[in-house]
Amino acid sequence: MEIPDDLIALQRAADDEGRRLSELTDNDEREAQRLVWYEAGARAQAAVTEWAQANGKNRFDVEKQVRATVRQPPPSDS
Repeated sequence: MEIPDDLIALQRAADDEGRRLSELTDNDEREAQRLVWYEAGARAQAAVTEWAQANGKNRFDVEKQVRATVRQPPPSDS
């Protein structure tokens, strides 16, 4: 399945916000960042759902492919 670049970008953004959350120690900053992460994840989920419906695909399968694509290790240069 060919995954559109915008879905990949949205998932990457959500993952990045989650990583930022894990780096914070101040409770107020963590709570603010948790909201940013949640909103980024919600945008990614909404886009996956919309694309899956528009293309007659199973949303779960699309989400699984998006996450696998985003989280695959980069190719080695060996």
